[in-house]
Amino acid sequence: MPVLPRRFERLKAVLDYRMSDLTVVLEKVEKPHNLSAILRSCDAAGVLEAHAVSDLKQPITFNSTAQGSQKWVDLHHHSKIDTAITSLKKKGFSIYGTKLSENARDYREYNFCGPTAFVLGTEKWGLSEHAKNLMDHSIFIPMRGMVQSLNVSVAAATLLFEALRQREQAGITPKSGEGLDPEIYDQRLFEWAYPEVAKWCQSEGRPYPQINELGEIIETLPRNLKMKY
Repeated sequence: MPVLPRRFERLKAVLDYRMSDLTVVLEKVEKPHNLSAILRSCDAAGVLEAHAVSDLKQPITFNSTAQGSQKWVDLHHHSKIDTAITSLKKKGFSIYGTKLSENARDYREYNFCGPTAFVLGTEKWGLSEHAKNLMDHSIFIPMRGMVQSLNVSVAAATLLFEALRQREQAGITPKSGEGLDPEIYDQRLFEWAYPEVAKWCQSEGRPYPQINELGEIIETLPRNLKMKY
């Protein structure tokens, strides 16, 4: 059966606030609790997609902390940090790496209204030396306690919501889908509304069917496929 109208409107309402120019890159962040919490923060802040650099032989897992947010924030996998950073720089992103050093600046001193990627490292050691050399800017979150670092998921949330605060203050946060390319918007809307049909289309190498303003698929699909939605 087609997606219910109320559900379809909810999907559109969430997608209307999504931003394709704000993201996080996670280097070797592999604990399910932290990954889940970070994706939940991405979803809450309106981030469209995130990036993970890890051993692709080990499947990434999530726990209940995610609250299903992994379904709404695409997580792109990379085997090397160079691949993730180079791809983002080609798209015009400024790359901000979290680290404590003499050259690092308080994150609040930067303007995150343009395309922004926050790069965060392992729970214990932070960013690798190689990753640090790929950053455009080094940032830190000031601490007032004995411990001089935040949990990686808390750091990610802090940075994302500072970027969101700045954008709201500047009046540039999307409200009607303008944060996404129209083609990307339509693709995500279909994938969210009809995930099984989207998987079938991808396996068949065919475009997604069109949907009308009520969220109904306006194309005849195989009977066995129609039973899945």
